Amino acid sequence: MKKILSLALAALLVCPLLTACGGSAAKYPNGEVNVLNWGEYISDGQDETLDVIEKFQEETGIKVNYNVCPDNETLYANLKQGDSYDVIIPSDYMISRLIAEEMLLPLNFDNIPNAADVDPNFLNPNYDPESAYSVPYMWGTVGIIYNTSMVNEAITSWRALFDTKYAGQVLMINNSRDAIGVALKTLGYSYNTTDPAQIAEATDLLIQQKKDGIVQAYVMDEIFDKLEGGEAAMGVYYAGDYLSMHANNEDLAFVLPSEGTNIFTDAMCIPVGAANQSNAEKFINFMCSTEVGVANCEAIGYSTPLMSVKEALDAEITSDPVAYPSDEVLASCEAFLNLPEDTLKLYDSEWLRLKA
Repeated sequence: MKKILSLALAALLVCPLLTACGGSAAKYPNGEVNVLNWGEYISDGQDETLDVIEKFQEETGIKVNYNVCPDNETLYANLKQGDSYDVIIPSDYMISRLIAEEMLLPLNFDNIPNAADVDPNFLNPNYDPESAYSVPYMWGTVGIIYNTSMVNEAITSWRALFDTKYAGQVLMINNSRDAIGVALKTLGYSYNTTDPAQIAEATDLLIQQKKDGIVQAYVMDEIFDKLEGGEAAMGVYYAGDYLSMHANNEDLAFVLPSEGTNIFTDAMCIPVGAANQSNAEKFINFMCSTEVGVANCEAIGYSTPLMSVKEALDAEITSDPVAYPSDEVLASCEAFLNLPEDTLKLYDSEWLRLKA
């Protein structure tokens, strides 16, 4: 879910092929692996970081065709229309949906020995009760990022996003589950409500926010440039990305609102129809190695589910309450669940009503 994805990409809702490093069959004698991930959600060699894809290709002789996608709903739509990938990294609730619709292959963990490093707290989750289809990649929370040079109060509540004194200065997250979820939490409801009246009330709140001129834009990774450059006072986004933004603008602050927020896990899976399952399992195993896990965490700012990686990270990172909130804070968080089909259809229609 992460850094600079083009506006055209988000608007077209496509996941384009970005072939990493190119090369001939002689350079990559062991075939290829097609990977779908979120933008800038891997250590890519910039700023003296490890180029994970290049390292995998060198060590295995497997070519990586690396693809990016803006959100879970687009990932799902692309799979449904027949796009072929070997490794995908959806979020928890989408993994649950993909399992229910028989769109994922069970993993052969004999080929993924590094999965033994996953913290037991991340095993057998609600979205994959037997940990048969997924290996956790990163986890995190969603909150409000705000510019302390533009906001003269400590932000504590989701209601700040609906305050008319911030007209034209608020960036809302551009996907239905997160945006409607923010409004649900603001109103005191569960992220996972199936009550049509509550979902409609939440959408009405977002529509009023637009009518009041509070929303500057609905964004995904465009939020980096806007918040780092002081183009908006606050926005809704992911804790890991805040840590990257703060490194470029120390005026930015992050808060998990008092009403509670979303805690998510993104995990590596193999979709049905994968042409290179063996190479996919090699890639997943590689991503679970300590060296690669540390590089990814340091590059993208997200929190690791791998025990050896957390132990190897600098204490300044693992003691940061944004990256690793206390158990008390986590107790107030709520994970998205896969919703019934009629509720998902309602989300689609309400999202269209909001964006009309």
